Formats: sequence, C-alpha cells, structure tokens
Amino acid sequence: MKALVYNGPRDVSVKDVPDPRIERPTDVLVKITTTNICGSDLHMYEGRTDMESGRVLGHENLGEVIEVGEAVVRIKKGDMVCLPFNIGCGFCRNCEKGFTAYCLTAFPGMWGAAYGFAGMGPFNGGQAEYLRVPFGDFNCLKLPPDAREKETDYVMCSDIFPTGWHATVLAGLKPGNSCVVYGAGPVGLMAAYSAVIRGATKVFSVDRHPDRLALAEKLGAIPIDDSKGSPVDQILEQTNGVGADVGCECVGYQAHDPQGHEHPDMTMNNLVRSVQPTGGIGVVGLFIPRDPNSPDPLEKKGHIAFDIGDFWFKGQRVGSGQCNVKAYNRELRNLIHVGKAKPSLIVSHQLPLSQAPEAYEHFDRRDMGWTKVVLRPAA
Repeated sequence: MKALVYNGPRDVSVKDVPDPRIERPTDVLVKITTTNICGSDLHMYEGRTDMESGRVLGHENLGEVIEVGEAVVRIKKGDMVCLPFNIGCGFCRNCEKGFTAYCLTAFPGMWGAAYGFAGMGPFNGGQAEYLRVPFGDFNCLKLPPDAREKETDYVMCSDIFPTGWHATVLAGLKPGNSCVVYGAGPVGLMAAYSAVIRGATKVFSVDRHPDRLALAEKLGAIPIDDSKGSPVDQILEQTNGVGADVGCECVGYQAHDPQGHEHPDMTMNNLVRSVQPTGGIGVVGLFIPRDPNSPDPLEKKGHIAFDIGDFWFKGQRVGSGQCNVKAYNRELRNLIHVGKAKPSLIVSHQLPLSQAPEAYEHFDRRDMGWTKVVLRPAA
C-alpha cells in the first residue's frame, strides 16, 4: 500500500510499504478514506522527538472496515468508523476508569499507545491506504448513515475535537464562565469552539496568525493578537482587571514569542496571569520528558521555569494530559450528526495522500491559510 513514511527531520515521503493484516482475533482492518495532519505530527516532523525512521505517520483517522478478526462481534465489514488516536484495550484498570489514553495493555511498559506516534508503541499510523486497528470492537466509533456526507466533520472526533473539549473539562469550565485559550492552531480552535458550545460567556483566543484568529472569531471567540501587545494586559482589560474564569493551554513546549524565540514556559506563565484567582487551567499542549534539541537548557531536561509562587498565591488549579478520546467521541459525534457542531469549519485544504510531503512543509511553516489539512488516500 501507499503510506507517508518518516525518514528523518523534515523528510517525509509517500512510499510502498507492506499492507497491514489481521494479527490478533480482536483486530480490525480499515480502508482509510480521511486522515489529517495534526500539530502533534510537527514535533516529530521537525525532529524534536525520538521518532524512528521508517514509521508511518498519522493518528487522526477515519475509514471503512474491510476485514474483522474472528473475535470481533460489534463492528462489521462495511461500517464507517472513526478511530481515537489513543489505542485502548477496554479492560485494563485505566481503560475501565475511562482513562483510555493511559491504557496499560496496548503497549506494555508504557502508559498509553497511539498510531504513528513517537514513544507510543510500534503501531503504524493512518496516513496510508489501510490501517490495522487493535481491539477493534473497543476502538472503532461506528458512524451514522451520513458518515460520507460529513466525513471531514467526523474525522475531527479522532483527536482535535475531543482534545479541545478535554482542555475545557480539565480547566473546569462551567456555563456562564469566561475562558482564555492560548494557541489558535487546530486544537486551540477546537478548545475555543468547545467553550462556546459549553456555554462560556466570553472566549478569548490568543495567537498572532491572522488566518487563525479570523477562524477563532468565526467560531465565536474574541481574537487576541499577542504580536500587538501583551496578551495578559489585553485579557485583563476585557475582564475588569481580574482575568478569565478558566484557561486552556493548547501550544505546548515549543511555544515562542512573536519574534520567533522559543519560551517553553511562556504560555503557562501567561495563563497564571490571565486567569483569575481560584480559576482552573487545562493543559493539552504537548510537553515531553526530554527535548535534547531545545534551545532552552531547562526544556532539554523536560523542565520549565514555572511561576509557582504566583500560581500558589492565586489558589489556581491545573489539569493536564492527553485526551481520553473515548470519554467524549460518541457525544461529539452526536452533536455533529444533529447539526449542533461543525468542526470542519477550520479545514483549509483537502489533498490526496501524494501531496502530503508538500502539505507538511506548508503546515510546518504556518503559511497563511494552512490551518488544517485533510488527506484523502483514495483520491
């Protein structure tokens, strides 16, 4: 089959690789019809992780079931399914509690597993024509009859829509709260959108890319351009000097200032200053245990210079970690089905798999208009 293969930093190419096959009775094989490029893919693309060469990328996947293992009872051949980026077994201690991002079975020795992701197991990704899905009955989200019609919406349930929603849950957002979201990449946009859907009175979206800020405004958020002045001051000015009720970190360890200098602590410390006393902060932006290629000496060891004193004296709380996609994806699918949510509003490009290398280049450079790329392996 054709698949997008990671060769090394900023070097990906579409190659012929072996077709996946049923390896265990609980496996499902899916013909991928839609797969997205995620901001998390860029950490690997840029060589900022320990991703090994030869791996197939892609963890935001949707497609048609073409084969099921003999132990699969719920999912049938021909079903259209969306696949959570994290692979869960469904029966370990963490999966039973709903923490499917921290499965203890799928990749023994590690808390969690994922498709095409550094440090998350040997599983190939879905930026390819076909994908093997372990524990298929548990991991396949069956889609309604309008799956083909709303494919670019439903595929967002694989990662960014649930992850954005998760950020607002971690922050403790309640209806009537105000919310500030740092980062207007795909996940940040989905966090802002989720806050709007969940009843926030005001949602502030902090970024500096005009196209992303325009999308944030389209989704119902108030754009805050941090290249035009302190985002903290702008938020305080619009909240009577007290700050937002809650905040979401959707940038991660490669945060940088408008001049392009990396500051891995920047968004976290700005959130402490932007959120009012006793407020909550939800962190879904990626932070990793080690980043040897970081220009910041602390981040090389996975540390940041966090303003713990201000955080403590303000009595704030923080929640963090990967999204447990299955905790949200059914309900978000249903919102899409009845027309209450349309996450595809952020999609800028729909391209064949053959154009994936060029798409990675544009998305990595944050070129104007490249906000979310959807790939079609069958095109």
